[in-house]
Amino acid sequence: MAEKSMSTQENNIVWHQHTVNKETRSKLKKQKPVVLWFTGLSGSGKSTVAGALENVLTELGFHTYLLDGDNVRHGLCKDLSFSEQDRKENIRRVGELCKLMADAGLIVLSAFISPYREERKMVRELLPESDFLEVFVNTPIEVCEQRDPKGLYKKARAGEIKNFTGIDSDYEQPLQPEINLPAGDNEVSVLVDICLTALRQRGVITS
Repeated sequence: MAEKSMSTQENNIVWHQHTVNKETRSKLKKQKPVVLWFTGLSGSGKSTVAGALENVLTELGFHTYLLDGDNVRHGLCKDLSFSEQDRKENIRRVGELCKLMADAGLIVLSAFISPYREERKMVRELLPESDFLEVFVNTPIEVCEQRDPKGLYKKARAGEIKNFTGIDSDYEQPLQPEINLPAGDNEVSVLVDICLTALRQRGVITS
């Protein structure tokens, strides 16, 4: 009976198209909405590069929002564990949030390990094709372990953390990312410039 009731309720849920739409919001902000999905190993520099890029975009007058893996876990996804199922749900929620933020006309920077191609594909398919840019923060695991800003690799090697990406859980590198950042060999400013060039080439920004 409960399942039937839930199904009936779901059938009554309809998307309401409001008068003010994505195009209107984009024109007001004078920018093209896009989701920059930063993926890479823990310690690769995802949040660092995304944050530096957001700073530059803000200085140029663009409207942005940065979604960071740890920050989201404090609120939207604080009820989720780090099991495989919950990690997938974490990415699904973030993907839906990115979709709404892009609809609001924002340039969204999303920094999550998101280790599986299928998860990243799921987020990509939520958005129009030109609205999703996969950014691979391409840092070798050796470099990530040397940095180890949170001491997580050390704990994972000691067996204190299970299912840690890159150690006892797989990371599936993007096959054809829109932006490939050689983060192990370059300064953050160089990586930001690569991102800015890509955004200009795609008409997301004009300055």
